[in-house]
Amino acid sequence: MTSISPLDALALLSLLAWGWLIAFHGGFWRADQRLGDPPVPQSWPSVVAVVPARNEAAHVAEAVASLLAQDYPGDFRVVLVDDASDDGTEEAARRGAACSDRLTVVPGRPLERGWTGKMWAVSQGLAAAERIAPDADYVLLTDADIAHDPRNLRRLVAKAEADGLDMASLMVRLRCRTVWERLLIPAFVFFFQKLYPFPRVNDPRRRTAAAAGGCMLVRRSALRRIGGVAAIRDAVIDDCALAAAIKAGGRVWLGLADRHGPRSLRGYHDLPGIWHMVARTAYVQLRHSPFLLGGTLVGMAVLYLAPPAAAFAGAHGRDAVAVVLGAAGWAAMWACYRPTVADYGQPVLAALALPVAAALYLGMTFDSARRTRAGRGAAWKGRTYPAARPPDSAEAE
Repeated sequence: MTSISPLDALALLSLLAWGWLIAFHGGFWRADQRLGDPPVPQSWPSVVAVVPARNEAAHVAEAVASLLAQDYPGDFRVVLVDDASDDGTEEAARRGAACSDRLTVVPGRPLERGWTGKMWAVSQGLAAAERIAPDADYVLLTDADIAHDPRNLRRLVAKAEADGLDMASLMVRLRCRTVWERLLIPAFVFFFQKLYPFPRVNDPRRRTAAAAGGCMLVRRSALRRIGGVAAIRDAVIDDCALAAAIKAGGRVWLGLADRHGPRSLRGYHDLPGIWHMVARTAYVQLRHSPFLLGGTLVGMAVLYLAPPAAAFAGAHGRDAVAVVLGAAGWAAMWACYRPTVADYGQPVLAALALPVAAALYLGMTFDSARRTRAGRGAAWKGRTYPAARPPDSAEAE
């Protein structure tokens, strides 16, 4: 009887893992959760947008202009919180508003202990929204670097009204132009879908909860039910933490923006920019656990690195079994990744580069733990949160 080599066993393990993901992990890889065109409600509820902004002069004018250009039949106002910016963010926002009286700019107060900067700014925006639009049924939580297409709010509200949702969120289109963006941004979206399978998020029978912070429409009564954003005041991964708190007593929905949907204005021209974006929160997601870190690194290596390694090593060592198993695992990986790559306008063969992207993300994850142990934690916009709380109740099943 021919014995199986360690290389063959590793390739087989990876292939079986991909088979399980394809068959039993919520169909995450289909990338098919889309907003579409929900039925028109009988009446259009009022909405107020809250936009936290810290040093966003480069993007905020376009973001604000896109909000005020919404083709929304109901009452809609925008509250922007200038969170101690020193780059002219407020002036840029007012330029984008073109003297519209629907924009209110709130100067942010000094950060209080126990809050992350973004949540502190959002809490001030919500307080101002209570004064400005006390009868608004929904709050649109969005960022100062997001451009919304004119029909975005109309479609989100229609979806929430039709399905009785307490939260409707879209993962906005991330910029994908440079070489590094083309390699790593679709992979980022793919990994997020794998961590939080969108069909499970959208299934009220499942505990899995997640949202994308760039675009979250939240029913005001749901915010009040959970005690407002004070309930997640110290959460760095605040979008998923908010979704978990809301889903505990209501329905949430998460989808992918289509090619004409809301998009991020922030670009990542080089590897360090993307590296920092991921490394600042990856270890938070792992609950600052060395055991989860080790398991994640091993799991990523088995899933993403083992198939091409087995195929090439098997070819070099004339191990036909390793070649076949490795190639089969790589093909399964390619098939899963292909819908996300195609959604970002990349050629289908680009999906074969997922192992390269995964190797870089593996390095980012390890670096995130190293930064935290060095006391630098979840650093962003000049603030550091070394003991940031993970979105523990939002974990995938």
